[in-house]
Amino acid sequence: MNAFLEKLSHVFRDQNLRKRIFFVIASLVLFRLLTTIPIPGIDAAKLSSLFANSQFLGLLNIFSGGGLSNLSIVMLGVGPYITATIIMQLLTLMVPSLKALYQEEGEAGRVKFAQYSRRLSLPLALVQGFSFIIIFQRQGIIPDLSAFQLIVNVFTIAAGSTLLMWLGELITEFGFGNGTSIIIFAGIIARIPQSFSGTIASYDPSQLPVYAAIVALSLAVIYAVVVMTEAERPVPITYAKQVRGNKVYGGVSTYLPIRLNQAGVIPIIFALSILLFPQLAFNLMSASTSVFWKGIAAAGLAFMNNAWLYDSFYFLLVFVFTYFYTAVTFDPLMISENLQKSGAFIPGVRPGQSTAEYLSKIVTRITLVGAIFLGIVAVLPLALRSVSGITTLAIGGTALLIVVSVVLDIVKHLDAQVSMREY
Repeated sequence: MNAFLEKLSHVFRDQNLRKRIFFVIASLVLFRLLTTIPIPGIDAAKLSSLFANSQFLGLLNIFSGGGLSNLSIVMLGVGPYITATIIMQLLTLMVPSLKALYQEEGEAGRVKFAQYSRRLSLPLALVQGFSFIIIFQRQGIIPDLSAFQLIVNVFTIAAGSTLLMWLGELITEFGFGNGTSIIIFAGIIARIPQSFSGTIASYDPSQLPVYAAIVALSLAVIYAVVVMTEAERPVPITYAKQVRGNKVYGGVSTYLPIRLNQAGVIPIIFALSILLFPQLAFNLMSASTSVFWKGIAAAGLAFMNNAWLYDSFYFLLVFVFTYFYTAVTFDPLMISENLQKSGAFIPGVRPGQSTAEYLSKIVTRITLVGAIFLGIVAVLPLALRSVSGITTLAIGGTALLIVVSVVLDIVKHLDAQVSMREY
């Protein structure tokens, strides 16, 4: 405890760290102000009713920090940028030049890759902004707009999303941690008072055991997230001895830490971003004059509104994206080559291809545990909501996972900054 307080005092004594903390706080205050500026002519009562009856919009509202529920100028949040990142990372599996740019060209390659993602996010923001306006118009939440008003609103919404993307980049560069994750984290934290007030307003004394079970389950999930985030599978590594002159180098044994959950919270964010597109497409097709397209839209919306089918599909997406993101970020062949170049080897395993296969087998096995855990945490609150009927649980598990993961990441970044300055 004393060590923690000492490090905390060091954070505020250091001028550079203070500047970083204040920059993050100022950026988040600006973000919260932007979420309160709505586009004109909204029917607030219909909007509130729509969000109360849609678990998908409730989940999507996490990433806009409450901006979507207000139909603010930043209603898309960082969603288009996340979707663009998903598309770019999918392309690395199909385009060898992009894979080389992302994995082999170092920091300069990653900067260029991120630039491509930012450029792609703008057309995606325009498409999503247009789709949401049309959907909300059909729901009677937004009045009929002229062509000029529609264009202005779409570009305003796209500009708001681009501004948040830029703000996230600034937080990453001049603050600490991942700026995009911190913006999502701030949106979740800002909605906690509203969730509590909604729970208190709908409090039913007969459901006291249910509330007690939910609190206990939340604490258990927080504990499990911390354990899973920090869990590692150590792979023993030995450096070969080298004789140079009269000195002997190497012969040291250490280990390669492989995280149980390599992907963190990214698979859940990816899954929610992907779920956005069929939801938008089905809503747009429902207004078609074609009987065929109307039938497809009705079947799709019925699937989305079926809690158990939706939860199962959500679980499957989280599971698949956990493996996908781990495959993109963890390259066993590259690690094997780097070990071989540095004169290191895994005892009992041949260097080169055999080492890569050995590491790949370990990652595949431990990722199974991480993928199942992420999927359960993601759908557990939705399933509990279906069973208990308490609507405030709609974003509970996903929000808990994101909050705990981001807090751990922020603590690690601050700890690294403090340790660097101490040395």
